[in-house]
Amino acid sequence: MAKQRISYVPLEKMDADMRKEMERCQREGTPRPESSAVRAHVPACFWFFANSWRDIFRNGVLDHAIKELCRLYVSRSVQCEYCGNQRSVKATKSGAIIEDHVMDLLNFEKSTKFNERQKAALAYAEAITWHLQTDDAFWDRLHRNFSESELVELGCMIGLTLGQQSWLRLLNIDHHEVLAGTDASMAPGYEDIKKLKETKASADYWAKSKPASGAQVA
Repeated sequence: MAKQRISYVPLEKMDADMRKEMERCQREGTPRPESSAVRAHVPACFWFFANSWRDIFRNGVLDHAIKELCRLYVSRSVQCEYCGNQRSVKATKSGAIIEDHVMDLLNFEKSTKFNERQKAALAYAEAITWHLQTDDAFWDRLHRNFSESELVELGCMIGLTLGQQSWLRLLNIDHHEVLAGTDASMAPGYEDIKKLKETKASADYWAKSKPASGAQVA
């Protein structure tokens, strides 16, 4: 088992407001408790992410399901297993995100599972994640599908999750290690520690394959 690189802050060392947020993480996910317990070493970092994630991911001006697709695209691209094994409850309950969508994310342009608006958002996520050059046609496509306010929120959200996932994947943290006993926001097959270990041990576990950008796959 990989060694955890930064410890979790115990709940008893957090103040009342932080403990309340940790309980919300336990109950709702987004984010799950483990990543919040790492950020709790620096309260400013804890609240920076908690508040930003609430305001521009869970809420905001853009359809939440679009943002969840882009979050998962980043997970598949940077191979952050911790984040990639989560699903937004808000998006899945709406029926907007199903596992077939997730499996096709890195080949989204050729996929029949996404509409044009979703593909445009994923192209935005792809360009940010893989540092791709963009042209007038790229931006015309985005402006046909989204308002400028939506593009700002989505760009900030993608940048935030790209940075956080690129960091979290290095820490060797995993689910069901802090405030265990809840499956809030867990993907199918990861609902408890036993299922998580079984899924990650399977030959077709998604993180065992090397990621490639949509531009490389097409």
